[in-house]
Amino acid sequence: MEKKEWYLEYEIQYNRPGLLGDISSLLGMMAINIVTINGVENSHRGMLLLCKDEEQIIRLKSILDTMDTIKVTKLRRPKLRDRLAVRHGRYIHSDVDDRKTFRFNREDLGVLVDFMAELFMKEGHKLVGIRGMPRVGKTESVVAASVCANKRWLFVSSTLLKQTVRNQLIDEEYREDNLYIIDGIVSARRASEQHWQLVREIMRLPATKVIEHPDIFVQETEYKLDDFDYIIELRNNDDEVITYETVEKPDMSMSDGFSMFDF
Repeated sequence: MEKKEWYLEYEIQYNRPGLLGDISSLLGMMAINIVTINGVENSHRGMLLLCKDEEQIIRLKSILDTMDTIKVTKLRRPKLRDRLAVRHGRYIHSDVDDRKTFRFNREDLGVLVDFMAELFMKEGHKLVGIRGMPRVGKTESVVAASVCANKRWLFVSSTLLKQTVRNQLIDEEYREDNLYIIDGIVSARRASEQHWQLVREIMRLPATKVIEHPDIFVQETEYKLDDFDYIIELRNNDDEVITYETVEKPDMSMSDGFSMFDF
């Protein structure tokens, strides 16, 4: 029988010497292997476990529940957030009301890149939105995650190095394993109808698309926020409010008009 991974997380109620050794010994006696172990914020510890039989996990849970030194908070098949919590020693926080929205600070860029890379490595269509103020690191994080996921990225619209607005792609750029990056502000405010035809073609591809400034994108298109599989929010700090008040409707006869979002 093939071994399966499980995620165990517990909160330490009384941190006495030898506590981790006792738990490790218990797992060893039950023929459950520890793959990875790390502290996970505050007094929590997380472990990735490997065992053959689910009955072993049920027995483990019943034994751990009798221990007054710890409180089991999670014991389940590992989710992406569990793996990253053990890897980085911290949780990835999601919105209380919208579980597909995940929040990061600039100091968490390493975690964010790892998180997005894991998403990008999954096959098939994924629509990811990323919110954030200018120069917080949105595009750079997406590109870095693409590299980690061994994906080729294509800017359909962007302002990373200079303003990019693509109206067509060459044949080899239409690939399901490519990652397409669209700046919602640039596309919504400055693009031609030819560009929007290209965007619609790309949106129909079973590939990963990342939309920067998704709120502006949906205001100007037929797409809705419900169409997104994940929404990522990146801030400089916890108190920062992501706002688009500085985005002005440009005079279409002029080449500028983006205020601080034109970077």
